Amino acid sequence: MSAHPAQVRLERRRRARLHADPRGPQYTPQEQALKAHHDAVFTERLQADLPPAECRVPMLPVAQLYVRDVPLLRPPGGADLLQVLWCPHDHAPHGKPSTALFWRSAADVVDVLAMPPEPYEADYPGYAPQPCRLTPEPTIDYPNSLELSPQTRQALGDWSRWQAAGAAVDSSYAAYPWEFYDTELAVAPGWKAGGWAPWGRTDPCPQDCGACGAQMVPLLTIASFEWDGGPGSWVPYADRAAAATSHIAGQNPAQPTGVENRQHRQPPDLRLPHVPGAPAHRPGPVSRSTAGGS
Repeated sequence: MSAHPAQVRLERRRRARLHADPRGPQYTPQEQALKAHHDAVFTERLQADLPPAECRVPMLPVAQLYVRDVPLLRPPGGADLLQVLWCPHDHAPHGKPSTALFWRSAADVVDVLAMPPEPYEADYPGYAPQPCRLTPEPTIDYPNSLELSPQTRQALGDWSRWQAAGAAVDSSYAAYPWEFYDTELAVAPGWKAGGWAPWGRTDPCPQDCGACGAQMVPLLTIASFEWDGGPGSWVPYADRAAAATSHIAGQNPAQPTGVENRQHRQPPDLRLPHVPGAPAHRPGPVSRSTAGGS
């Protein structure tokens, strides 16, 4: 079910208020009345069996990255800015928002909107990103163990090598050294430019560009969470105290952007591959859980 634009704005105000006072009420009486009104209007529209709008909504800004902050972007020509937008509707074939990427020169961006257009409707509140400032952090990202050579995988499976290297490894990994590598070192979670892509229940397979046949590499990962509920090794030091506490009213420090891709679509990330040096070969979303598709 789509969200009415006023509901999207209500959700943004609610989240802002809960960040300020997590123990406060979710909605004010005025907001609750307005929400009930819009719910009734939307229900009436559904009962009238009107056809859904086919992407007749403004594209929403999702990310704006400068090359000075993220040198790995490798933009074409003299561009030094990447802007990513998406449509807040599910789109085939993966059931996630469709994206548009723009490489630009920051010096040419002169007329900046104080407030971007609000969507007429969104399939989910998590498809309307919350404004926030990103702090890029260089991270060493290793590939999934399935992408390594047999010799390297054999070395990773030798527990004595980990001990000899002095790695601070929990002894519970002794029987499964690969688990330590894949959980603690490989495929950094969260929003990231470049790096390695996670894979689901099947072996990894290359992504080829449909236009030129070249192998595509990860450009940007738009994640639902900056870290998962595992051992916590990927949680930034500044957020570890907050991550260890209960999250009142859904305020999760692992979701600063408010973006939440549909959880029953695994993995819950939107990954944009590209061909370096060929910006016209626009990527589509990649979300694999079985070989050859999602």
